[in-house]
Amino acid sequence: MAYWRTRQFGSIRVRMVEYTPGYVADHWCVKGHILLCIEGELHTELKDGRRFSLLPGMSYQVADDAEPHRSHTEAGARLFIVD
Repeated sequence: MAYWRTRQFGSIRVRMVEYTPGYVADHWCVKGHILLCIEGELHTELKDGRRFSLLPGMSYQVADDAEPHRSHTEAGARLFIVD
């Protein structure tokens, strides 16, 4: 499951997101994000096969339509996301 707290500032969306243990994204996302891992561990796979893991304090950025991605977490994660 994913829980979001969202604020919209014009075209910019700011979210605190919590993924529960065992969360698996059900789609390839093409939306651009700035993502900061607050707690837990998040695994992100790019459609080209590359994989990355984020631990607390780590972040990544991806532009709209640049690199389709999807994420999962075994233990759960809390994230700060701007898109």
